Amino acid sequence: MLAKRFISSVVLAAIVFVSVGRDWLFGLVVTLFIGMALNEFFAMLAKKGINAFRFFGLIIGLIIPLSIVFRFELTKGWELLFIICAFIVLILMQFIRRKNSGAVVDISTTVFAILYISWPLSFFIKIRYLENGLGLLLSVLLITKLGDIGAYLVGSRWGHIPLLPHISPKKTVEGALGGLFFSVLGAIVSRPFLHFGYSHLVLLGLVFAVLGQLGDLSESLIKRDCQLKDSGMIIPGMGGVLDLVDSLIFTGPAFYFYISSIITR
Repeated sequence: MLAKRFISSVVLAAIVFVSVGRDWLFGLVVTLFIGMALNEFFAMLAKKGINAFRFFGLIIGLIIPLSIVFRFELTKGWELLFIICAFIVLILMQFIRRKNSGAVVDISTTVFAILYISWPLSFFIKIRYLENGLGLLLSVLLITKLGDIGAYLVGSRWGHIPLLPHISPKKTVEGALGGLFFSVLGAIVSRPFLHFGYSHLVLLGLVFAVLGQLGDLSESLIKRDCQLKDSGMIIPGMGGVLDLVDSLIFTGPAFYFYISSIITR
């Protein structure tokens, strides 16, 4: 399993390394990952017996990142306006369904999929488009994913105390602390890109380590509700695409708004 995870990590790192040099190419890669993660999410819902609007959710979920890639914005931050319009269309689509049973769940889960996966992950495209976007993007990826690596390595080797067994039985307190340490290390390594003092970097690493682990736990909660171990099987040793990007779901938007506020000042 460790060998498979290592090989998959090398391949994924190579994909990121090749794509980040061109902002539009990276945007398309992120869009592809979003589409695959959305598809896995709707597949999990289907196994639970929820008839969400899968095709419609995929279309809307892909339009959001593509609109950023091609710099198409009707208004500033128009994604939320677009999601509201999509919500209205979903209600109209429900009207023509013959069965009204489960309508609230079907509509809500479709909107949730867009808000949980597509919208937050699309912020990584926005980060790439910022001034010094390449360095900023590498920083947030390094901080978040090093936290994942640290939590896995420390937890699998020294983990004994369960963190939240009712959500994720294998996650441990030791693993969580390892993730914190590695994320702080990632923040310090990112100093040439972020230009912050060391105390600032340590705090940044801690905050985004917590956000990354919350993202991981949130997906674990969803999988446990759907009685699944992994969101998919496409990535050897890791599971699905959603398993890969879950820790990025909260760190992307938070990092973008934080850095944007600094740039504005």
